[in-house]
Amino acid sequence: MTTCTPRAAWLTLLRRLHFYIGLFIGPFIFVAALTGTLYVATPQLEEWRYADALHGTTHGQSQPLAAQIAIAEQASGGHLPVQAVRPGLEPGETTRVMYADPTLSASESRAIFIDPVTLAVKGDMTVYGTSGILPLRQWIDYAHRSLLLGDPGRLYSELAASWMWIASLGGIALWFFTRPKRRLNNAFQKTRRLHVTLGWLLLAGMLLFSATGLTWSQWAGGNVDKMRAAFNWLTPQVNTQLHGAAEIHDPHAEHHAHHGGRVMAESSLKLAQFDEVLQAAQAAGIDARRLEIRPAHSADRAWTVSEIDRRWPTQVDAVAIDAGTLRVIDSTHFADFPLMAKLTRWGVDFHMGVLFGLPNQLLLIAFGSALCVSIVMGYRMWWMRRPAPGTTSQAASLLQSVWQLPRSGRIAAWVIALLLGLAMPVLGVSLLLFVLIDCLRWRRAETRTMDPGR
Repeated sequence: MTTCTPRAAWLTLLRRLHFYIGLFIGPFIFVAALTGTLYVATPQLEEWRYADALHGTTHGQSQPLAAQIAIAEQASGGHLPVQAVRPGLEPGETTRVMYADPTLSASESRAIFIDPVTLAVKGDMTVYGTSGILPLRQWIDYAHRSLLLGDPGRLYSELAASWMWIASLGGIALWFFTRPKRRLNNAFQKTRRLHVTLGWLLLAGMLLFSATGLTWSQWAGGNVDKMRAAFNWLTPQVNTQLHGAAEIHDPHAEHHAHHGGRVMAESSLKLAQFDEVLQAAQAAGIDARRLEIRPAHSADRAWTVSEIDRRWPTQVDAVAIDAGTLRVIDSTHFADFPLMAKLTRWGVDFHMGVLFGLPNQLLLIAFGSALCVSIVMGYRMWWMRRPAPGTTSQAASLLQSVWQLPRSGRIAAWVIALLLGLAMPVLGVSLLLFVLIDCLRWRRAETRTMDPGR
């Protein structure tokens, strides 16, 4: 084995790893960037497409929530439990009554849109998640998260998020240590300069999107939650437990719900309580114009009223209210969140393109488009430097690159790989596949060298 300096050995390993990330993970990052760009670019299109459902009468006195929900009950057939209500508090905005429908996927609900003034039913469709996106962007979101393949497809986005930060930092390090001493203007160097320039411009975004993407992932996301809990970085949640109410809890509530009955002994859910709870929450300081009211899921629980305005300044305060006494039993205020919980909230909202409104959208559209171009430039560089037909690459394999490191470097490389693999299992498995592919390729090249006639 050829000996080399420690610096050269590290650069060889970094170059080989960066090559494999680009070759095998690049397509997944490209798809994530493209679908993410479509997602943040389409709120206005969704607003136009579903304008009839989202907008109602702009003038006139709004009817009580009880009357609005009663109309929604008729439209839904009256056999689904009310999951949440988002009142139309702005003039011309419809009220959204959301139902838990067992025929829908997790995080989906059936929403009936009601004109608060005329009580007309304006729409009936599936909405998704806390953001409440409608079917058009829901389809794009599923493509971004899982390639429309459900939970198994989520591995693709986790794979992209796991490797993107390594690709970005590794690429910058390679440029720093291997940039040419004089400016060359051949086609390869021009492509490399564009690739590197985009890498520098996109570095902060790639690190941010890797971090926020991992918080939503299947495998690494669980480890992220454990770390956040250990450092007290979790987002505070209101406590909905009603003290002393356990004795009136219906032990068959879950059984009723599974058979189409309403959550928490539906006969006890009076529609007038929505108006009463809303007024109590507003009196307690919940003053955002975008709110969500969630009735208690059992008799020993409180209702919650949460602000859902994630623009800047962020309004996500929440209160838990005893619907029987209209007493606030707990509350959370964004101003009191730990710093890391605030940063997580802002990071996620920025990732979704909602934090700063249109400027946020335009910035992410530019970011996603530039990232796609950078990946294409990376492939162009590989194509321009690919081995000639009938020859094999003389580049060292990953394992060879590791063994060229000094002993302390080898230990460090294995420890880092192990720790990253445990923290991000999808990265760990894919790294093992990289090594396996590299070994098979190396053995094939060795066989051809020993037997040129093959």
